[in-house]
Amino acid sequence: MEIEFLKELNESQLEAVVNAEGPMMVIAGAGSGKTRVLTYRLAFTISQGLADPQELLALTFTNKAAREMKDRIYKLVGPEAKGIVMGTFHSIFARVLRTEAERMGYTRNFTIYDSDDSVSLIKILLKEQNLDDKLYKPRVIANLISSNKTRLILPAKFKEFVKTDFDEKAALIYELYEKRLKKANAMDFGDLLMKPLFLFHEQPDILAKYQNRFRFIMVDEYQDTNHVQYMLCKMLAAAHENICVVGDDAQSIYAFRGANIQNILNFKKDYPEAREVKLEQNYRSTKNIVDAANGIIAKNKDQIKKTVFTQNESGDLIQLLIASSEHEEAQLVTNSIREQRQMKTYHNRDFGILYRTNAQSRAIEDALRRANIPYRIYGGLSFYQRKEIKDIVAYLRLAINPVDEQALLRVINYPKRGVGKTSLNKMVVFADEKNLSLWDVFCNIDRIGMGGRVVTVVKDFASMIERFAVEAKNGDAYEAANFIAKESGMLKSLHNSEVPEDLSRWENVQELLNAAKEFTENPDHVNQDKLEHFLAEISLFTDADKNLDDDNVVNLMTIHSAKGLEFRSVFVVGMEEGIFPSSMAETRLELEEERRLFYVAITRAEESLTLSCAKSRYRYGQIQYNEPSRFVDEVDAKYMHVPSRKPVARHPLEPNARRKPANLRPLAETSRPRPLAPSSAPTALPDDFVASDPEKITTGMTVRHPKFGVGKVISMEMVGGQQKATVFFQGSGKKNLLLKYAKLMILG
Repeated sequence: MEIEFLKELNESQLEAVVNAEGPMMVIAGAGSGKTRVLTYRLAFTISQGLADPQELLALTFTNKAAREMKDRIYKLVGPEAKGIVMGTFHSIFARVLRTEAERMGYTRNFTIYDSDDSVSLIKILLKEQNLDDKLYKPRVIANLISSNKTRLILPAKFKEFVKTDFDEKAALIYELYEKRLKKANAMDFGDLLMKPLFLFHEQPDILAKYQNRFRFIMVDEYQDTNHVQYMLCKMLAAAHENICVVGDDAQSIYAFRGANIQNILNFKKDYPEAREVKLEQNYRSTKNIVDAANGIIAKNKDQIKKTVFTQNESGDLIQLLIASSEHEEAQLVTNSIREQRQMKTYHNRDFGILYRTNAQSRAIEDALRRANIPYRIYGGLSFYQRKEIKDIVAYLRLAINPVDEQALLRVINYPKRGVGKTSLNKMVVFADEKNLSLWDVFCNIDRIGMGGRVVTVVKDFASMIERFAVEAKNGDAYEAANFIAKESGMLKSLHNSEVPEDLSRWENVQELLNAAKEFTENPDHVNQDKLEHFLAEISLFTDADKNLDDDNVVNLMTIHSAKGLEFRSVFVVGMEEGIFPSSMAETRLELEEERRLFYVAITRAEESLTLSCAKSRYRYGQIQYNEPSRFVDEVDAKYMHVPSRKPVARHPLEPNARRKPANLRPLAETSRPRPLAPSSAPTALPDDFVASDPEKITTGMTVRHPKFGVGKVISMEMVGGQQKATVFFQGSGKKNLLLKYAKLMILG
């Protein structure tokens, strides 16, 4: 039977779609129609009767990608598409955990702690152990725990690696953290992947159940998988080996999150008979952009060789803007946006401004505001991270899981009820000593020897939460959330407040209720429209799930946040050594990841690409003089144009604003970029150089390093039991140094 939609595919795409059985690796170059291949492959598998929809598992990295694919499949094969199990790794395996919760000693209504919940719990544990949270930073320990879970290291195993006092205390906190999570019937994000893996390993019957259910597995963005995700895919696919992974090693940019590029590089070692298909035709970008990107990524050693090409027109040359400062750079970018809007009839939404670090956005924002150009910071504070939203969600969580300790502590005194810190601490200590949940203490407050008004207040609070639980059980998500928002006193407190910002907070709570209403009215949520289902969905919401087309605004974001997006015109700003590539990238592997990040940045552009650098910029409170990024020099000169310099309106605070601009030349004409300004790095050490006692070095001191020269200590912290200093060197930028080995000489 001829399938009409297959006619829309090119030869490579068709090969990837119709060979549905057996292992396959699809190497999808940037803009090569990866989503189309995934979608059509799923549709083909259903239309040919190779599997029922519920036997298909598609794993993505954003809910937005999953929704987009499901909508496309629905158009191809109709309502059957609803049966496909599709979503992010975390959302899919959270469902598995809820189904199998009792086998693990949990109830299916367990709470998912986000990073803020984890840090709050760690703060409590540090206080209980009388540990200084300035020495044992809660977020550092939270990151350590998360890293251990990614590597499948439980507290008992982590203790085997203890070498320093810091490690010993961190291991203790990790152990207590896990116990407190279990008591609260809660899991963190790391658990959502680690626990299913242990579950499959320890209970083979459950593994067999899901192996038989998911006969066909597809994994998107496979280059971004970490070790746990890799193991989950391998275990589930072991029975049938109908696994198709899609990705691009050239776009592997998440090593800092634990992503392992070797997963895709070594796929054929795991599956020697796997078919390999390369999608090399780029449909997104102009020929100049595609060819320039090819030349850049070719310089990496670790990669799967491919040649991306396009039949699109050559398009404009890549523009290079060279500014004297970050303020002038921002003004040049703003001027270019205005010019492109006039000359090419672009809309604001067609522009993406990408930078290596969030701190770089400030000057850009200032320039856009002065030009009255609306913009949005993509990847900023998520709606669900706002205080008032976390407050109301805490009430919703308690209605489903009253033993959720972090939710209890968050709202017991909001709105104010008169429960003092002293009384609350007594209850927390009592719960810990008796191995009870804090909720158990609340429900029996009149039996634990506490008196006064606090007993009445806590009893009333517990009764209110019990009413919320009844409403959550009987009503749908919107009915329950609306009831709780009113009866908790939150809406009234915000509405009656004289603080101007509270009106906006009240509106945000109303928007959450709107989200609950939309959730309950969604046809896909029939029989799944309760509050617990709504909470399960929003607990896994990320900023990557936002729709960029909602508003006509210029989009500002880090390059990492831009992964998977595309814009008609892209600006990559801050193209300077020490910024991009980062000064932290010192090894070949780290530099290759930075180059892949640059590759991702430039391949976001469809029609117009602009790179910009500044001769100087303020960093860490001082002016830093920069060389242009080596990546600028790696762009073949035939694809890049350096425009003649035009006078630029100066920012009133810009240093040296009255200086005449230096003559500029194309950077690509040189084999390596020359310094744009004097460097303070010494050519040789003075004869009297003597390393100072590391214990005498403090924040604010001026020091000299044998290699980096003179610098200023801008911060200190304890890492792994050793003192680490962050030092800003005029010629080399920011460096993180262990004082024990750094051999710094105190100058003043």
